Amino acid sequence: MTKPVLIIGGASLDTIIHLPDLPAPEPQTIWPTASYRALGSTGAGKSLNLAALEQPVIFHTLLGKDTEGQQIRDALAHPRIRVLEEETDGPTEQHVNLMSEDGKRISLFIQPPPEPKDIDWLPVQQATTECCLVVVNILGYTRPALPWLKSAGLPIWTDLHDYDGENPYHQPFIDAAEVIFLSSDNLADYRATMEQLIGRGKAFIVCTHGSAGATLLTSEGAWMEQPAMEVPAVIDTNGAGDAFFSGFLYRYLQGGELADCLKAGAISGALCVTSRALVSPELNSTRLTTLCTSVSS
Repeated sequence: MTKPVLIIGGASLDTIIHLPDLPAPEPQTIWPTASYRALGSTGAGKSLNLAALEQPVIFHTLLGKDTEGQQIRDALAHPRIRVLEEETDGPTEQHVNLMSEDGKRISLFIQPPPEPKDIDWLPVQQATTECCLVVVNILGYTRPALPWLKSAGLPIWTDLHDYDGENPYHQPFIDAAEVIFLSSDNLADYRATMEQLIGRGKAFIVCTHGSAGATLLTSEGAWMEQPAMEVPAVIDTNGAGDAFFSGFLYRYLQGGELADCLKAGAISGALCVTSRALVSPELNSTRLTTLCTSVSS
């Protein structure tokens, strides 16, 4: 039986607003082309995509006692996802995402991620004994878990998202992880940043570039490039990075070569943007394997 992946942090309820263009900083009345509420955030996205690929997940997150918290609980109800929930007194994390037709996004954290003083980590510590790998997302509440997670001996992966190469907030996650994903959005020289991270003893670094694909650097200094997969139409880019991460990780756990993992990530990300949901209804292990094979041939 496949061991679960432990994912720590990141579930929100988001209001998605689609606009022809992102708004200029001036008073105006805007008529969106579409708006809806949906499950969001990086831990939920990774959990649902991995579960769609038949990879068991144990997901720890913080949820409030409000309606939004219950909506997230309902959205995470999946036979391959075991949720370890810490209930908070404050409101559940909520975002408003403004989306332009070319896939750009402005995220407003109208209810920021909660950071309670005390977390009951015992259920998570117990879960480490049955998991093969842990993904720690860069939330404030997850930072205190890093020392004992390192002691647990599991491989630690993290996703720095739009890291700028200098922000000290990310440093504890960088220090703890052996595999790092990040975006080139805020990096003037993403290759230099990747080389710096490899110099800190990481196994490999993956940098995504949205519609421009992704780049991987190994500890041996080998560079790999993966173009983005073409899609008929982009519906919603929310969660595409987490879908890429999940497809890559799934193939990695199946024993795939890094080039194949990149391909699986690109396919998963491409499927994601053709759907409003965090996980494409078209994503499953059989389809991903078939598409990987057809791309390779």
